Amino acid sequence: MAQLTVDIGGKPGINCRGFCEYCYFKHVKENPPFGCRHCPPFRVGCDYCSRSVREYYQGWKSLRQVGEETLATLQMMTGEIDRVTISGGGDPSCYPEFTDLIELLSGMEVPLHIGYTSGKGFDDVEIADFLIDHGLTEVSFTVFSADPVKRKRFMHDPTPDVSLKILERLCGAIDVYGAAVVLPGINDGKALEETCRWLDDRGAQGLILMRFANRTDQGLILGNSPVMKGQQVQSPQEFQEMVTDLAQKFRMKISGTPLWDPAIGSPFAIRNEPGLLDKLPLLQRSATVITGSIAAPSIQAILDARGGGVNVIATRKEIACLITPDDLKALDLGEMDDLIVIPGRAFVHDREAERIFTSDGKERTVLRGPEMLTADAETSMGMTRDGVLLMELESFAGLIAMINRYG
Repeated sequence: MAQLTVDIGGKPGINCRGFCEYCYFKHVKENPPFGCRHCPPFRVGCDYCSRSVREYYQGWKSLRQVGEETLATLQMMTGEIDRVTISGGGDPSCYPEFTDLIELLSGMEVPLHIGYTSGKGFDDVEIADFLIDHGLTEVSFTVFSADPVKRKRFMHDPTPDVSLKILERLCGAIDVYGAAVVLPGINDGKALEETCRWLDDRGAQGLILMRFANRTDQGLILGNSPVMKGQQVQSPQEFQEMVTDLAQKFRMKISGTPLWDPAIGSPFAIRNEPGLLDKLPLLQRSATVITGSIAAPSIQAILDARGGGVNVIATRKEIACLITPDDLKALDLGEMDDLIVIPGRAFVHDREAERIFTSDGKERTVLRGPEMLTADAETSMGMTRDGVLLMELESFAGLIAMINRYG
């Protein structure tokens, strides 16, 4: 079974009826590419770290172009398609040929999934029944708040009451996963409880809460911090405690990114599973593992349980996959081992990482670790606990094997 992704293009802030107040793509500047795992060996920059990271598109793709690209992809795929996901840089609800697109894709007679929509482009409640009748089975819908006044003020939704009625209709018929960036003092506290209750009563499957980021160390790497001047931001611990509290109060699944999924115990659920930890290889060599400040304590604990000898060093950047060369330059080379493992998805070119970690004249080997060591809420929302634990078991086994081979 395979999933087909249909990319409709579009630009954040332009093809979505304007930026939401809290949108991470506001104020994005033209930055030189950071470098990443996809770059050619002798050149910094590729499509992923120069365009995709900014979700940069020229604009909407025409329906004809989308159809031709979809057909070309289908011809290269093997196996049966079990789901079609619509995605893009713009909001699908604002796609000018949206109903035609849905009719085209529904002809495949495969369940349809909208990977993200704010609903800001929907102005007619009847679109909900149209989507249900044409095979939509799952949608990730940014709600922000069940209060239409807040939704209009902070999402700039011109028809918030209509959007909420559409969301309500979808909740009663298909799998709906709500999403909300949490702005302390605006849509948290009692207001957030009311939003959770609104979604839960209407049959939503889950709600992903996203911790607001407003600084570079929190993940704004595109020269666009702050997104909202003076806006309060929760600490990771405060955010985790909020997610835990809400998850205990409602039927639907509530999880948070970057922390956490209370039902599964992720990220790094394996740290509390001694039997699974015992299945990991024992560490036989030493190394330095670089990661983000949120993940560092858990990774250190898991590796210590397999023999230790590995020094896990946290950057100021909270999220490992958003580490850039500046984060590595700020580290103390005196703490580095002969083998250094950087996050697999860090925005750093391999040769640049080597240059940074050998700038003191000492030769060191720099390798990329596994692409992911755990699952954040956006990933785990559609996974079982066993699936997350298996993923972590395989990823940490790969990391330990790398250290044992090259350390």
